[in-house]
Amino acid sequence: MKLIIQIPCLNEAGTLAIAVRALPREVDGFDTVEWLVVDDGSTDGTAELARTLGVDHVVRHPVNRGLATAFMTGLDTCLRLGADVIVNTDADNQYEARDIPKLTAPILSGEADMVIGGRPIAETEHFSWIKKSLQHLGSWAVRIASRTSVADAPSGFRAISRETATRLNVFNPYTYTLETIIQAGLSNMRVLSVPIGTNEDLRPSRLVKSIPSYVRRSLITIVRVFVTYRPLYFFMCIAAAFTLPGIMIGLRFVHAYLTGTGGGHVQSLILAALCIMLGALAMMCGLLADLIATNRKLLERINARLAQSTLAGIGPRSGIDPEERP
Repeated sequence: MKLIIQIPCLNEAGTLAIAVRALPREVDGFDTVEWLVVDDGSTDGTAELARTLGVDHVVRHPVNRGLATAFMTGLDTCLRLGADVIVNTDADNQYEARDIPKLTAPILSGEADMVIGGRPIAETEHFSWIKKSLQHLGSWAVRIASRTSVADAPSGFRAISRETATRLNVFNPYTYTLETIIQAGLSNMRVLSVPIGTNEDLRPSRLVKSIPSYVRRSLITIVRVFVTYRPLYFFMCIAAAFTLPGIMIGLRFVHAYLTGTGGGHVQSLILAALCIMLGALAMMCGLLADLIATNRKLLERINARLAQSTLAGIGPRSGIDPEERP
C-alpha cells in the first residue's frame, strides 16, 4: 500500500520547509509514504527548495493555473505514481501533520471514500468572528447541497482513495474544496469528517483576499455544481417559484371575471400568463439539463473506467519523470 502526501504550492518558499519537515515518513497501514509538491508557477524558487528538502516528486506548472488545477494535477500525478491513498495538505503548515492517520484510517477500513479534516473553527484565535460565521454558514450550505455531514467544507486537509480520485472532476479554477465535496456526495461516494488540529498561522490566507469576494465565489461555486449535478431539481424549484404565483394570480382573475369585475384586472391576467410561461420555460430547461446531466454521468463512468484501466498496471514505480511539467 502506498500513500502519497501532496502539497499544492504558489510562492511558498517562506513556509514550505516547516510544512515538509512535519510530514511523516511512516503511517500505519502503508508500506510506503511519499511526498509530492505541485509548484503552480511559483517565482520564488519553491520547486528548487522542495527538492533540497527531500521531496520525492516535484511537478511544476510553467505559469500559475489556480489552486483547483494544481490540486487536480496532484491527483493525476499521484495516480500515475501508483498511490493507493492520497492526502492533500497545505504548504503553510496550517494543519497538524500528525493527524494524517486519522484521515487515512476510515479509507483503509473501507468506511469512506473521502475523509475531510474538520478544524476547530470556534477555537481558532486568528479567525475573526465574521470568518467563523461564514465558515459555519458555508459548511451548512455544502452539507445541504451535497447531502453529507462534513463539518468543515473549506478544509483542504483531506484523504482520497485511489478509485475516488479517478472519478473527481473540478470545473472551477478558484478552489476545489467545495466542489469536490458536493460532487462526491451527489455521486454517492462516502464522505466522512474527522476532527483535526491546526497550527499557528504563518501567513494570511491567499484564497480569502476579502470576505465579500470569498462569499461571492463560494456561492457561485455551490450554485454551479448544484446545477451540474442536480439540474432537474434546481430548475423545477425555479419553475415552481414562477408557476405557483402565476396560477394564484390567474385564479384571482377568474374569480373576479366570474363575479363581473374582471374588466379592471386585465393586468393580473397578463402577469399570470407571464409567470406561467416563465415557469414552463424553466421546466423545459430543467428537462434538457437533466438529459445533458445523464449524458455527463455516462461520460464520467467511461472516463473513470478508462482511467482505472490505464492505471491498472501502474505499481509503486511508474517511471514518471518527477520533473514533468503538465
